[in-house]
Amino acid sequence: MKIIRAKDYYDMSRKAANIISAQVIMKPNCVLGLATGGTPVGTYKQLVEWYNKGDIDFSEVTTVNLDEYRGLPKEHPESYWSFMHRNLFDHVNVRPEAINLPDGTNMDADAECARYDAVIHNVGGVDLQLLGIGNDGHIGFNEPNEAFELGTHCVDLKEETIEANKRFFDGNADLVPKQAYTMGIKTIMQARKVLMVANGKGKADIVKKAFFGPVTPEVPASILQMHPDFILVGDEEALSEI
Repeated sequence: MKIIRAKDYYDMSRKAANIISAQVIMKPNCVLGLATGGTPVGTYKQLVEWYNKGDIDFSEVTTVNLDEYRGLPKEHPESYWSFMHRNLFDHVNVRPEAINLPDGTNMDADAECARYDAVIHNVGGVDLQLLGIGNDGHIGFNEPNEAFELGTHCVDLKEETIEANKRFFDGNADLVPKQAYTMGIKTIMQARKVLMVANGKGKADIVKKAFFGPVTPEVPASILQMHPDFILVGDEEALSEI
């Protein structure tokens, strides 16, 4: 495990974008595993800036996203399909056919999970997986549980996750979908490199618990202690307790 300390959110975003751009430059046809949420937005903004300067080329890149809300059409402004297009895909030259997310409109959970696992397998697995971390230690929508969920699966979102995400739904928790499709822990752990971004004082406690406590499915991110190439980029506040 490698920990990179950043001064603030901007510095964290820039350092994380550096790692992603290095991956793309070293392997132009790489598979990037991408994450949504507030934390990665600055990283995507930096990548777009470097793309506009001609410093990075996404024309051969394939992307697979961690998760998607179950029941939301991709055109919904708060779907993760929309989020990714708004923050990254619409601003760089990634090929539309090379963009992959779970299909939130497929209500046959078993079929959709099997399809998405096959997609990830068929593109050759993930070269670099970007992650955030939830306040309860969830990665993707792998929530605290009694066992690590391995493959893509449908998850009932915990109240804490719904509460954290309601800010994207006009502050109304009733509008937040109650289920999501998410990559499993096995898929994340099979990524050749894993990059996590964390910022803010609110993440300090869970960062300490996840990476300096026991490996347990009750703190899903703790499994990353076992990954052979894991990088945590955090700002001073997020890393203040370690």
